[in-house]
Amino acid sequence: MIKIALIGCTGSIGRQVLDVVRRYPERFSVSALVCGQNREALSALEGEFRPAVACLADKAPPDLFGDCDVAFIAAGGFCGLSYTLQAARAGKKIALANKESLVCGGELVMREVEARGLDLVPVDSEHSAIFQALGFRRGAPFRKLVLTASGGPFLHFTEEQLARVTAADALRHPTWNMGAKITVDSATLLNKGYEIIEAKWLYGAGFDRIGAVVHPESIVHSLVYFEDGAAVAQLGYPDMRVPIQLALTYPERLPCAADLDLPALGALHFERLPEEKFPCFRLAVEAGRAGGTCPTVLNGAAEVAVRAFLSGRITFPQIAETIGCALDRVPKSAADCFETLCEADLRARAAATSFIYGT
Repeated sequence: MIKIALIGCTGSIGRQVLDVVRRYPERFSVSALVCGQNREALSALEGEFRPAVACLADKAPPDLFGDCDVAFIAAGGFCGLSYTLQAARAGKKIALANKESLVCGGELVMREVEARGLDLVPVDSEHSAIFQALGFRRGAPFRKLVLTASGGPFLHFTEEQLARVTAADALRHPTWNMGAKITVDSATLLNKGYEIIEAKWLYGAGFDRIGAVVHPESIVHSLVYFEDGAAVAQLGYPDMRVPIQLALTYPERLPCAADLDLPALGALHFERLPEEKFPCFRLAVEAGRAGGTCPTVLNGAAEVAVRAFLSGRITFPQIAETIGCALDRVPKSAADCFETLCEADLRARAAATSFIYGT
């Protein structure tokens, strides 16, 4: 029986993790449930799964991960980093669905993981695909990693059309069903930039060995190229249940999703990622290359900008403008401790807020 401590239990990923537990009650149990503010939903889940701990995030105990086998970090945003570090320091296997843990705190997280020899398993569909292509060995040799991007709903929009898109438009992702923040990040392709940064930390790759292509059907989830020119890809329908379940069971594979019907799919398409049209992607990669606290500033500003866009205060192109302003205004420093990252996050949010409201 694998005991799971689930952080972010009421979000999109968290709910799907619990679906896996329901599907295989003889294999999984829940030792802890943590969510942000949805007390009613948490109460219902506590009644169903009977964990030892069930609490809102601001009430989480210091020994939260003491009685689990796997810490499943599905919380969204910068707040997820503290849980990832806590799980690593507790010596637990980590199933990581929180991008910000590696985007903002990759150096700190990997230092803890490597010092303790921990199992860190990616849950993003793209990084799960790479993990599978590498034979479930993050340290396996390769020549190049290529992430795939659907391109979002605005792939072929002109600049004039992008200036007029609404929050409702951005939330209509063509292939995936996700939460609001990550759906908007996918529309700006900021999300793909985050995944480039994640790849650096997960697989020890320089940015010159990580790329991305547009693949509108979202069937090929990523590719790994090897020295002999061979490329290994993982294919599947756009369904997060597969990487979620695999993070808990690998190398064993349990029944989960439908087999691909290749004739029914028809042609699959790939094209260049148009960086010039999606400046958020470029800003993310530049921040990743710059290192230090720059990715934390990037993320903090993005969280403020996306919230402002969803509330109608700024336009879609102004998301990138807000992020760029924060990166210009907040000085870079070394990402030497969690407290430094928290300070950079606060300064980024202040800079983004000042830009949006003209203060």
